[in-house]
Amino acid sequence: MPLHRLYLAGPDVFRPDAAEHGRKLVALCAEYGFTGVFPLDLSLPGDLPTPHAVARHIYQANVASIDACDAVLANLDFFRGAEPDSGTCFEVGYAVARGKPVFGYVPEGGSLAARIRQRHAGLVGEGGLADAQGWQLEEFDLPLNLMLAVPCRVVVGDARIALAALRMQQAQHNATRLSASAGPA
Repeated sequence: MPLHRLYLAGPDVFRPDAAEHGRKLVALCAEYGFTGVFPLDLSLPGDLPTPHAVARHIYQANVASIDACDAVLANLDFFRGAEPDSGTCFEVGYAVARGKPVFGYVPEGGSLAARIRQRHAGLVGEGGLADAQGWQLEEFDLPLNLMLAVPCRVVVGDARIALAALRMQQAQHNATRLSASAGPA
């Protein structure tokens, strides 16, 4: 299935330079032949009466954007702790439930437990196999919780690396389709 429109999920919407960063992500998608859809590009009506109404509108607009896209490109780096942004996790799960491919990226390699030990040593208890409260660190040799890492294609690097992997997968898919349609030689 050709992928053209990518929903750009991630905590990037909370950056101080979110609008500019979103424009850069959309331009980067275009370099790889995709149309990027950044959540902040959606306009808010000026007549929403309460913060809850604003939140509901944003939720509905983001879900509609995911529905209108072919795939999700997700920044799954740690956010405000040792896990990805919860809103991004929802968007990934929603996309997976809708049968859309998800390509995620994290800045460093290693298992989730190793990444936590590396970046959040203060959260890890003695011995490094549990957190400071004694809760077990997940260790399946996956870079994220298995509920994200198993259904997503996760690459180490940034959005550019993930887009290159997505473009390569598309090219391989197209080549396979072409050779299958050509039939036996």
